[in-house]
Amino acid sequence: MTALAAAPTRAAHHAAHRLSFAHLLRSEAIKVLTLRSTWWSLGITAALSIGVALMIAAAAADYDGFAAVNVVLMPTQFTMLVAGILGAIVVTGEYSTGMIRSTLTAQPRRGAVLLSKAVVVSLVMAATTVVTYAAAILLTAPLLTTGIDWSDPAQSTVPLLFGVLSMVVFTLLGLGFGFVIRAGAGAIAATVGVLFVLPIVVSLFTFGGPNWQWMVDLGAYLPASAASDLTTPGAEIGANLVTLLAWAAGPLLLGWVALRSRDA
Repeated sequence: MTALAAAPTRAAHHAAHRLSFAHLLRSEAIKVLTLRSTWWSLGITAALSIGVALMIAAAAADYDGFAAVNVVLMPTQFTMLVAGILGAIVVTGEYSTGMIRSTLTAQPRRGAVLLSKAVVVSLVMAATTVVTYAAAILLTAPLLTTGIDWSDPAQSTVPLLFGVLSMVVFTLLGLGFGFVIRAGAGAIAATVGVLFVLPIVVSLFTFGGPNWQWMVDLGAYLPASAASDLTTPGAEIGANLVTLLAWAAGPLLLGWVALRSRDA
């Protein structure tokens, strides 16, 4: 009986070592792209982005001082929540169904599991954002008297690239919280709290006078603020880029620690 019980264990052990990272990426891509929640999230992201861009373009049509690229980028303050929620439910959905145990049995290297999920959701969100931006640019162009100046990267491609990066970071932030909290409601609440609630709370301290200015200054280091600054044409890049990337790395690192230290 001992030999019979040990045989499947050894077989699973050898199968795990034969599972390459490319195979793991393929597996995660299948899981993510076959979820209805993924397509609902991506569809809502695209619809919000394009719809709000059209409204902004119509309102700003006769305003000469408005940068045309902002029409495409300003809806990010709404779509960032959907991106973060998508990252959270990709993980918490596996915990709620118990599929995470099958994933970790097939690939015991938990860091590889986290990395593969991060790569897949990043590529999915990046591709969706690029397509959405392209659609928004085409649809809003007839409404604007002055279009995007593509000859100046600082006024066109650079803010748009940072917009794509911002959406990826928001998704990874939710993914990290998903691994840490494991419960859908909790991970979504944490994600919405960081992306939406904290900026509002910090802004309230503007009424506190000089004694609370330090709290207002901390607001510049929130992910939404860093993303907003990065996507503003001609804005400072260095500190904002570091801040944004740190908000992606921090939750993922915490998620990796939680994944390694707790049973599935």
